[in-house]
Amino acid sequence: MSIVQTNQPEGTPTWIDLGIPDLDRAMEFYGALFGWEFAVGPAETGHYTTCLLGGRPVAALMWNKDPDATDFWWNVYLAVDDCDATAARIAEAGGTILVPTMDVMDLGRMAVALDPTGAQFGLWQGGKHIGCQVVNEPGALVRNDLVTPDAVPARAFYASVFGFTHDRNEDQPELDFTFLRRPDGHEVAGIFGAPGARPAWNTTFEVADTDAVVALAKSHGGTATEPEDMVYGRIATLTDPFGAEFSVITRTTGA
Repeated sequence: MSIVQTNQPEGTPTWIDLGIPDLDRAMEFYGALFGWEFAVGPAETGHYTTCLLGGRPVAALMWNKDPDATDFWWNVYLAVDDCDATAARIAEAGGTILVPTMDVMDLGRMAVALDPTGAQFGLWQGGKHIGCQVVNEPGALVRNDLVTPDAVPARAFYASVFGFTHDRNEDQPELDFTFLRRPDGHEVAGIFGAPGARPAWNTTFEVADTDAVVALAKSHGGTATEPEDMVYGRIATLTDPFGAEFSVITRTTGA
């Protein structure tokens, strides 16, 4: 497994969570797809439930108690060394702080923001909780990409806040897609310009067999697009029983 044992470098997607109206149903669905086990938190935390793969945290589910909520999505948190300083840079660069910086017990420090195109993302300054401890393996997070109708200001914003550089994806020249790279040159995400799209950070999980996971999703109350082959592997877009979209991919060897 690809094990993470320390806080990720600044700007790296490091944690994901999902708020849903039925925690038991969500655990049944995602447990079937990814083989997750679950550690359910106390009621005062909104039953914040850690999803475990091989006993290590890979994501979280939480009960959304708003009876009028109809829009659910996976939240991505980017690693930061100083949550307060990053929040200040977000505001200076034209973003909006939705949830001000706050301590989460001794687990870490967080904030939630909107970029100038309207996409929501979180910040995570790890304490006792460093984020996903398994990545790039079946059942774990493999990628996050921003889909936005306004790619140019989005690229400028994330470069200003996190020091990202970006270069065009020459593997798919027909798409308006650029890689985001940390100052050390490591690719951590991408920005996909899609006119008319809802601005959002998308989450992709690695799986051993995309077709099998699509069938599991359909049999457990979800929906899915037909799997298709692309340059990096076999991919499909899934929707869970609550309407939250995410992707799964069986990566091509070496991708």
